[in-house]
Amino acid sequence: MTQLLVRAATPADLDAVLAFWKIAAEGTSISDDTDGVARLLARDPESLLLAEDGGELVGTVIAGFDGWRASLYRLAVLPSHRRRGVSKALLEAAEERFVKLGGRRGDAMVLEANEVAHHAWAAAGYEREDHWRRWVKALV
Repeated sequence: MTQLLVRAATPADLDAVLAFWKIAAEGTSISDDTDGVARLLARDPESLLLAEDGGELVGTVIAGFDGWRASLYRLAVLPSHRRRGVSKALLEAAEERFVKLGGRRGDAMVLEANEVAHHAWAAAGYEREDHWRRWVKALV
């Protein structure tokens, strides 16, 4: 791996990010489309962080902050680049962003069945909170 670059996504990255998630991310989201990601960047332009290795997209994380909660979504690493520090670099960048914005705790959404992700989050110092459950309602 060459020098890893972590940067905020731009609207020009949308197609590459959506294609990347089909390869590297577990599960899907109702917002996994051009309009959904474009809205994210319009609302919070620095929230989608990309990791690049030699110009190749190898990782993503959404680090959204609404003034109350520092939320992490879509931590994904290209399978060929896992266990090489990509998720660590992305999470460090996300946490630095949160601290600058006044965030007090990172809150990650992690699929229950994604055991690989559980290990990655634990290695980064995150702890599972079993007393919470997510409640959702599609608005479309």
